[in-house]
Amino acid sequence: MKKIPVAVQMFTLREESAQDFAGTLKKVAELGFNGVEFAGYGGLPVQEVRKILDEVGLKAAASHVPLADLKNDLTKVIEEQKVLGSRYIVCPFLMPDERNEETYQSLLSFFNEAGETCRKEGLTLCYHNHDFELEKLSDGRTALETIFDGVPSENLQTELDIYWLTRAGEKPVDWINRYKGRTPLVHLKDMTVDEEQFFAELGTGGVNLESVLALGEEANVEWWVVEQDQSRKTPFESIEISIQYLKNKLPYLNK
Repeated sequence: MKKIPVAVQMFTLREESAQDFAGTLKKVAELGFNGVEFAGYGGLPVQEVRKILDEVGLKAAASHVPLADLKNDLTKVIEEQKVLGSRYIVCPFLMPDERNEETYQSLLSFFNEAGETCRKEGLTLCYHNHDFELEKLSDGRTALETIFDGVPSENLQTELDIYWLTRAGEKPVDWINRYKGRTPLVHLKDMTVDEEQFFAELGTGGVNLESVLALGEEANVEWWVVEQDQSRKTPFESIEISIQYLKNKLPYLNK
């Protein structure tokens, strides 16, 4: 079995990070995570963040970077990733006024150019989905298919979010198989089985997580990323439940 490391998306710990960024990273390491996926750097210079990572024994799996920052200062974004040791830059979200066919089409050329720039610098550009990209466009394809089919794989990879795929009525394994070899990052999430379909800690909901984990090696997944957008527990309690689930399913995490 390929030993795919596990990171936590720091958006999960946004309030904790705002109070004590270094302490939060230390706690993440103590829980047994291998790395983190950033969503900002707590107001610290990236050189300081890298120092903390090295001290606590974590790797930078990836960074979520707003589309505006990618458009306005890609050079700075790339340099920051090099300092952090992160290989993946992820466009995480589109604003409501950007979720239309015209914008999706205009993004194709931008992602292609930005992805090529990243690739030449040894980095990989990825796109992270929610559920709105599963809406059909005028040609019958989903917005997500339009994005990934409209940009060469070498310039844009996926970060498939299995909660949002499931919430949209899709099967995550179908999407992982569809873009096999193009899925270096996968967001692991669970979902409650009631009508609310709320975010759930791994192993406590109804998402078929085992089928996703089973595809990791075949699909060339480089990082599993745990994210809990919202939780009815404390964020640390939430991610501890999720990492314990993964330790049970992926024994190599216990070594």
